[in-house]
Order: sequence, then structure tokens, then C-alpha cells
Amino acid sequence: MHCRYIIQGVTEEGRKFRPSDWIDRIASMGASYGTSHRLVFSDMLHPELYEGEKCLMIDTALEEQNPNMFEYVMNFVKSNKLKMTQVCEIDEEKLGS
Repeated sequence: MHCRYIIQGVTEEGRKFRPSDWIDRIASMGASYGTSHRLVFSDMLHPELYEGEKCLMIDTALEEQNPNMFEYVMNFVKSNKLKMTQVCEIDEEKLGS
């Protein structure tokens, strides 16, 4: 089953996490420059709007493709006590088999 982690800019106690640009800073670690010479975020690690709030979206496949980056982000979340939710989708290829 394909899953993602949604990391909110709020601590487990409900306080807004600072600095406010932390999501872009972490997402840019996995980004590259596209042909338009603009920063292009990875599908594995990128900013996303969730319930009207900017969050960091991490694809669970990042753990296999870039274990060091995955571990860095998970340690960042844990040490700063950020709210994190796992969201999974139904694997369409496995339906009907």
C-alpha cells in the first residue's frame, strides 16, 4: 500500500513551529533545478497544502530511495515534536487480484 507522511508546522502541544520557512528549507534538500532554471521539488519530499495549512509531504518510498534523507527528516520531526499523520491509498494494481 502506498503511503505518505504529512508533517504539520505545529508541535504536538499545538504551538506553531518556528522558523516559519522550515518546510521549504527541508524540501529544498531533495529538490533540483529544472530546465527552466527554477527549483523543482521532489515527488518524495515537497511542500503541500493540507487542511488549508502548508505542510511537508514525504512519500514513504523515500526511506528506500534515500534512507539518509528519510532518517534526517524523521529525526527532525521527533526532536521538534511536530505533528505527523500517515495517509495511505489503496493500491489500484492489487484490486481484483
